[in-house]
Order: sequence, then structure tokens, then C-alpha cells
Amino acid sequence: MVFSLLSLLAAAPSTMTMTLPSLQDLSSDLMPRQTSCENTATSRSCWGNYSVDTNYYDVFPDTGVTREYYLSIEEGPCAPDGYNTTCQTINGTMPGPLIIANWGDRLNIHVTNNLPVNGTAIHWHGIRQLNSVAADGVPGITQCPIAPGTSLTYSFHLTQYGSTWYHSHLSLQYGLGLFGPMIINGPATADYDEDLGALFLQDWGHKTAFALWDTAKQGAPPTMENGLINGTNTYTCTSTDSCTGTVGKKFETVFQAGKKYRIRLVNVATDGHFQFSIDGHSLTVIANDLVPIRPYTADSVLLTMGQRYDVIVGANATPGDYWLRGKWVDACMTNGNSDGITGIVRYDNSSTASPTSNSTVTTASSCEDEPYTSLVPHVAMDVGAVTQTATENLNFKFDTYFKWTLNDSTLLLDWASPTLPNVLAGNNTFPADYNVVSVNGTSSDWAMLVIQDKTGFGLFHPIHLHGHDFWIVAQAAGTFDPATTNLTTTNPPRRDVATLPGNGYLAIAFKLDNPGTWLTHCHIAWHASGGFALEFVEREGEITGNLQNGDQATLQNTCQAWGAFNQVVRQDDSGI
Repeated sequence: MVFSLLSLLAAAPSTMTMTLPSLQDLSSDLMPRQTSCENTATSRSCWGNYSVDTNYYDVFPDTGVTREYYLSIEEGPCAPDGYNTTCQTINGTMPGPLIIANWGDRLNIHVTNNLPVNGTAIHWHGIRQLNSVAADGVPGITQCPIAPGTSLTYSFHLTQYGSTWYHSHLSLQYGLGLFGPMIINGPATADYDEDLGALFLQDWGHKTAFALWDTAKQGAPPTMENGLINGTNTYTCTSTDSCTGTVGKKFETVFQAGKKYRIRLVNVATDGHFQFSIDGHSLTVIANDLVPIRPYTADSVLLTMGQRYDVIVGANATPGDYWLRGKWVDACMTNGNSDGITGIVRYDNSSTASPTSNSTVTTASSCEDEPYTSLVPHVAMDVGAVTQTATENLNFKFDTYFKWTLNDSTLLLDWASPTLPNVLAGNNTFPADYNVVSVNGTSSDWAMLVIQDKTGFGLFHPIHLHGHDFWIVAQAAGTFDPATTNLTTTNPPRRDVATLPGNGYLAIAFKLDNPGTWLTHCHIAWHASGGFALEFVEREGEITGNLQNGDQATLQNTCQAWGAFNQVVRQDDSGI
């Protein structure tokens, strides 16, 4: 059921700036008008007539506010760490511009493809897309690609709040820079003074992701030369590089002693696990993905690809300069600068000194998520009776190139024939390599997905489900046994990305409350391109009735424009 909220006071920009997103004070922007509960530095749990206690799956504002954003997808030279290469950018920047709104707003995001020779599609990571599956942004599943020289408007209602990101979901494009931050203002489980916005942790190669795919598809993931924090870092050139000395610059931010700062951490890597920390400071963790959790304190936070954590940092150290660290976890993947992915926290904005601080954090030696027992959702929700289970065995084959398989099938989509328009046309016979899993029932029914790693490689895989948060009911090494494996069904961790342990299993449950065609995939970009994915067709007979006005015409027009695109586009991966 949806309730109305008094209008929220804010003005959305009609165009986006082209400056590099950085940590900034967003605490005064887009705040709600004072009603029964005002959101302030000492009352962050409040949000108008709602609060952090609200069950946001069933009850959410409808502010009546629509915010318009305009994104131009482009390609050109760049040097985020000082080394000249090629990026794909959004409005000329990498990361792209910030999209910010309030809980309960509607977004109209107008995307124009100005790439010279390829399509694109933008996915709004973690956004539930309740009754708006056509806006999910997955070519080959929810839409045809946006053809060069054409535009597509994504429109959806924000029923959740918190920190997330948007990115291209066409092949490896986000590895070239097609991503940006999204902030949906709402309540929080702990108080803070200032919101410093998104902080992106990213791996970075001096060859493009498409060039590196030629190596990755042979089975061995390529090693990137560097990593970036909010799109920047330094790089020390070697004798074989086309540069000399140390180039680039460090990310910096300024603390004021005594204040508490909210930082929204996002791992946007192609293939890499990060351990975030700030020397001399502890972190209070208040959210994982788009789920508020009971606050806990840690000296560092582990993030796998696609995951987000909101942390509060108290500026209570001796004033000075401190290293902010995106420590690369070498146990998961190699990187040419694993200890040098750093930024700087300063207490004096006039300082230019390099920090001399040291880390006291124990370096992570595995690719696990944050401790399961720490991730307790604030709004407690138990798992209901599971009426259907999909068990998928992960393995591999080498057929032209290295491919991942789920139940012996590798995902391979046809961009020109997406699942959603076919469902709407009554075509429910899907190609075998679309890896369709049909789940049907009512909005009160539950489904469970079990992925069992049978590769023997011991690799950890971040699993992302579109269209839903999921409940993590089992996650361990070894073999899942439905008769003996203990399932946690009482308020287990809830999020949209969780790790499949190497040679182990991940069991996730979700409620069938959002009819649509929903991709589920490994968020290691090489693995997604290698076919490690499936798609749920949820409550197929009800999908048409859950579309927004104009969705079917928009889908048809986008596919017609893609069909008229006369360039030959080489698709040598899964398509996602």
C-alpha cells in the first residue's frame, strides 16, 4: 500500500554539471519540509511522516516530485591516473554525474547515446523497479540497446532510499567508465553532521576493458595496473611507459574536528575486492546496499563488486593528514598497485603534505563479505514459506572461449530480441541459452535460488539479483544439502549483492512481489561477459499489467531504432 507524503522541498537540476564527482556536503540539499519528524543532525531516523522503522517494501512516500536528468554517453581520451588512455564517459566525466533525489520521488532520466559505433543501456543498480521492469536497463532482457544517435528515457518511482550507483549493462562498457553515483535521501540508523556523498573504489587498466577481454576470455583474468578512488589516483611510470615519473593526483577530502561524516562506499571494480579504512579513525556501518542495518563499529569494511556500505566517521583524531585506503585484497585478484590505492583526509584544507600515518588494520586474507552476524537489518523481516527452489550448479567449459555455465548452460542474449518484449507479445518459448527460470505464484509467495560452485577453482563470486533485495539464508563452503543444511530464516542479512564462496554455496530467498524479467549474475565483469548469469521470469502472466503507461511503445521504438542501426556490432560475449 502506498501512502502520500507532504511535498519535499527541493529543486532538481534540469541538466547535469560536468565536474568530477567528489565527496561533498550534501546534508542541506533536498531535505524534507518540517512535518511530524524533521531529519536533522540529531534526528537522522526521522523522515517527514515516515522513519527508519518504516517497512519500505510495503509503505513508501509518493512525493509528487519528478526530477529530470540528462545523460550523454560519450567516448574520448582520458587520464584518470595521469596515464593517457581511452574512456567512455557520461557528460564528459568518469565517474558520471551525481543523480540525487528524495525517497518517494520519481526520476525521468534521459539517456542519449553519442558513442560512435555501439549501443548502450543504463542499469540503476539495486533499484527495485516496482512495476517498472522496462526501466531496468538490461539489453537482451528488458530492452534493445540504445542505438547511436538516439535517446531513451528511463522513468521510475523511488520506493527505497540510500546509496547506490548506475552503470552501463551492455557488455564491458562500465569497465571503461560508464557509471556514476545515485543517492536517494532518506532516514538513517545513526546520527551524523554532514553527508560527504559517494566514494567509488575501482580497478583501472591502461588498456580498455574490451582489449583486456581478449585475454580474459581465454580463462585468465588480466591484471590491472592501478586502482582509483572517486576516479583519480597517481601512477609511477615504468621505463616502458609513455610517461615519466609519478603522474596523476590523489583524492582528498577535509574533516572538521568534532564532526561526524557519512560516507557512501561503492565498489565499482571490474574484478576486485577492497578493504576500506582511514588511518586513525573507526567506522560506524549503518547500511549495506539499500538496506539500513543496526549500526556496528569496525576499523575497516570489506566490499566486493557491486556492494555498497554507508559508514559514519567521527573526526576525533589528532588534527593532521591521514591516509584513506582502498586496500586491494590480493587473495581475490592481483593488481599492479595494490597498496597504493589511497586518498588523503586532511583536517587543514591548506595542507599539502603527504600523510605519514600508518594503518593498524589487519589485512584481509580472503574474499568474504563483511561478517554475516554484523549485517542485521534494522527493519526485521523473516523469510516466509518457500514454495519453489531453483538449484543451479556452477561449472565451466571451453567453447571458442572460456565460458561459465549454470546447469551446463551459458547465457547468450540476442540484443535485438529481448525477453521482456517477447513476454509482452505472448512469446513464452525462450532460447535455451537465455537461461530463463520461471517463478510463479502470488505476491506473498517466496522463491529460493541455490548456486553451488562445482568448478573446483576456489574463486569467490559476487551474485547480484535485479528487481529485488534478497534474504541470505545460507552461505558457506562445501556442498548444499536441502535435507541437512541449516537455513537462517529469522531476519537474516538482506541486500542485493552477496558472495558465493569458492567451492561452496549461496542460498538466497526473495518474495515474488514484483512481476518482471530479472537478471541474476556474477558481478565480476569478465564472468558476466563469460555467461555466468540467468534470468527470472517472475509471474509471467501479470507482467503486462504491471507496466507503466507508454512502456510498450518505448520498448518497440527502441528496438526499431536498434534494428535500423546499420553498423555491424561484434558481440563476442554474453551481452551483459
